[in-house]
Amino acid sequence: MNIWNKEMETMPLAAMQALQLGRLKELVARVYRNVPFYRAKMEAAGVKPDDIKTLADINKLPLTTKQDMRDNYPYGLLAVPLKQIARFHSSSGTTGRPTAVAYTKNDLDMWAESLARTLVAGGLGPESVFQVAVNYGMFTGGLGMHYAAEKAGAAIVPASSGNPLRQAMLMQDFGVTAIVATPSYALHLAEAMQTQGIDIGKLPLKSIFCGAEVWSDGMRLEIEKAFGVKTYDVYGLSEIIGPGVATDCRCQDGLHLHEDLFYPEIIDPETGEILPEGQVGELVLTTLTKEGMPMLRYRTRDLTALTRKPCPCGRTGVSMQRVTGRSDDMLIIRGVNVFPSQVESVLLDMGATAPHYQLLVDRKNNLDELTVVVEPTEEGYATLGAAGMGKLEKAIQNQLKAVLNLKANVRMVPPRTIERSEGKAKRVIDNRKLA
Repeated sequence: MNIWNKEMETMPLAAMQALQLGRLKELVARVYRNVPFYRAKMEAAGVKPDDIKTLADINKLPLTTKQDMRDNYPYGLLAVPLKQIARFHSSSGTTGRPTAVAYTKNDLDMWAESLARTLVAGGLGPESVFQVAVNYGMFTGGLGMHYAAEKAGAAIVPASSGNPLRQAMLMQDFGVTAIVATPSYALHLAEAMQTQGIDIGKLPLKSIFCGAEVWSDGMRLEIEKAFGVKTYDVYGLSEIIGPGVATDCRCQDGLHLHEDLFYPEIIDPETGEILPEGQVGELVLTTLTKEGMPMLRYRTRDLTALTRKPCPCGRTGVSMQRVTGRSDDMLIIRGVNVFPSQVESVLLDMGATAPHYQLLVDRKNNLDELTVVVEPTEEGYATLGAAGMGKLEKAIQNQLKAVLNLKANVRMVPPRTIERSEGKAKRVIDNRKLA
């Protein structure tokens, strides 16, 4: 069944809720006692630790935001003395002051446990050779994946990010059976291997783990088609623990969230109201066991939904839908809400475009303009010609208007024109001077 921790991953709901409640009560009492920021927030909200008597009482507690983390950078949210901290990481993709996160030794062990569940769900085990093709350093991906894979018993190839031809050489030389990369980099790697005439089908690769970016089902299919193996969506964020909060199983029908470690809620991003099961909203997470820098009702800004439908894999916990976008990277163009994932789905559905694109946003004559820059596939570029490219641009423009209810300019560029990313792809370039 590819289950790492059967007790926790198949625990009956009543037992899980009892475990969560005990851990929540202990967490609230601990941060009230040890973290002045949380104590002040709780007092302002008129709530004391003794007020948490049921799981539903969590909505009495204040929400925590990324700005709160920046305001308390780097040590303001520590719940233990500095001498108990074993490691620091910081959030990727942050401009200006970063958000720091801190781990005790127990936190690092918990992280490896959580992420080992993720990797084992994708078939990793003692017979695996696992290539870590994400950055080592302050970014949580590299070291997180490394220690979790060791816990799962795999042999590690610590390649880090960059240099796709070197990555390909390592995959061939070491007989890599599983690899982790951002989805955009996985496609970049496939392109590089194809350009070098490497027969990807002859690799012993069995699974690809992808995360750190929002990626559509269409992009997933592109990656699986290029490599001929299943992909596994790894969800996480450094503010909570790093990668490994939730993951696909082989059924690929929602991500199993490790709710003995992370308590999830879905809220309305505008009102903060808790939404019912199955309704899309913003994911809020509470770290039930984290010691160094616990997070109480952290607003992830990721848009998803939670369900408890049974899964054939045997896991009994809550599942979250794959993230469809973020409430804070949503573009508002002429009053229309636009997510990059919507554009990506349209492009991949067209069939003649490569999964590399950028959204350029400008303001001209006080009006917002969206331009989608996209590449055709190699085959399409060779056969379409100038007239065909023009028709494809028009077809994409019409489909975008139908999906987004917004007119967008479309600009086709030759294959390999758009800069490839070795980390998170830069999808949006917003040139507006927004207040």
